[in-house]
Amino acid sequence: MIYLLLSVLASTLIFVVFKLFSKFKMNTLHAIVVNYFVACVSGIIAFEGEIQIAKLPTYDWFYFTLALGALFIIVFNLMAITTQRSGLSVVSVATKMSVVIPVVFGLLYYKDGLGVFKTIGILLALVAVYLASVKKKEGLKIKPRNLIFPVLVFLGSGIIDTSIKYLEGSFVAEHDVPLFSATIFSAAFTIGIVVLVVQKIRGKFRFQFKNILGGLMLGVPNYFSIYFLVKALRSGLFESSGIFTVNNVAIVMLSTFVGILFFKERLLPKNWLGIGLAVVSIVLIALEKIV
Repeated sequence: MIYLLLSVLASTLIFVVFKLFSKFKMNTLHAIVVNYFVACVSGIIAFEGEIQIAKLPTYDWFYFTLALGALFIIVFNLMAITTQRSGLSVVSVATKMSVVIPVVFGLLYYKDGLGVFKTIGILLALVAVYLASVKKKEGLKIKPRNLIFPVLVFLGSGIIDTSIKYLEGSFVAEHDVPLFSATIFSAAFTIGIVVLVVQKIRGKFRFQFKNILGGLMLGVPNYFSIYFLVKALRSGLFESSGIFTVNNVAIVMLSTFVGILFFKERLLPKNWLGIGLAVVSIVLIALEKIV
């Protein structure tokens, strides 16, 4: 339970830092690239053992982490485009609804159980995510020509979570979790640097120290959000489908309360209903384990 709670807390801190990015007008891409470097260093520090760079390609998970690092950058850029064209609520819903992908994967590939309580809990969780995330009375408005971007965010986010579950369960040894995480972030950082170099060549790069600070603040919770999620998946608390569902709805709940307390966000009745349904969904999934 402690690993799941820490994963939720770390992911909520990411939400807080992104809010600060907006408040202080930081360049999100630049801060994100720094964040990947900090997250990589965090994993290296946490790894108990000697790191041999030449040995990394011999790990079964190595080339998968390179692909994941690339996917991190791609999904981030898709999220930025979606935010610009359709708004933050659309991104939030697409990201959180992507829990469907690892849940279905767990049910089909790992043969996770699907009793009555768990089925109702997962369905309520999806409704809860939508209701709690949409902060406008009129709901989500997406122009048909922009629909492809939230769809790609949905698919990309779901593939990332599913890949992490598959890799940690099939290839990553217990003591290699920090190194596994660090390698993913190292790949993302390397690709991010290439993007920044291209921006510099095109004359679109402008250095600002506040972006470095933003990346430093984001990097540590970003690393631990992945690290503790992997540990939670291995804890045996719930099956993977339950872990991903509880993790996502709990992040939405806690982030919403943080928004109210620290950023003076005002909630609509449907947002409160979403929070209530989120609590019920978690209870139902927990009951499935007990019963």
